[in-house]
Amino acid sequence: MKDPAPAPHESLDAAREAARLTLTKKAEDVLILDLSGVDAVSDYFVLATGNSEVQVKAIADAVEEGLAKRGRKPWHIEGYEARRWILLDYVDFVVHVFHVRAREYYLLDRLWGDVRRELVAD
Repeated sequence: MKDPAPAPHESLDAAREAARLTLTKKAEDVLILDLSGVDAVSDYFVLATGNSEVQVKAIADAVEEGLAKRGRKPWHIEGYEARRWILLDYVDFVVHVFHVRAREYYLLDRLWGDVRRELVAD
């Protein structure tokens, strides 16, 4: 039997926790996009930026390890090889960790420009 979907506030709380975990590795421009009101594959996107490939990996590792301690494991992971854009898919939210140049190129922030957004900072 399939596990019930998390309640909306649980998804947002988990996305916020993921965002806070990115800050432990000095991620920049951390943003949560609320996609729950649009026809999207996930309720929330967490966007974070690193200034080097090493930092991008460290940020993604911090999120994955931190959420695993709370019993949350990603359903799917992509991008660890190239370390330009690492995606951690938790189904109800997706964490996107970008190298600064990749974030500037893909402009995911602008693609979803009309959704509610929450800036996350220390």
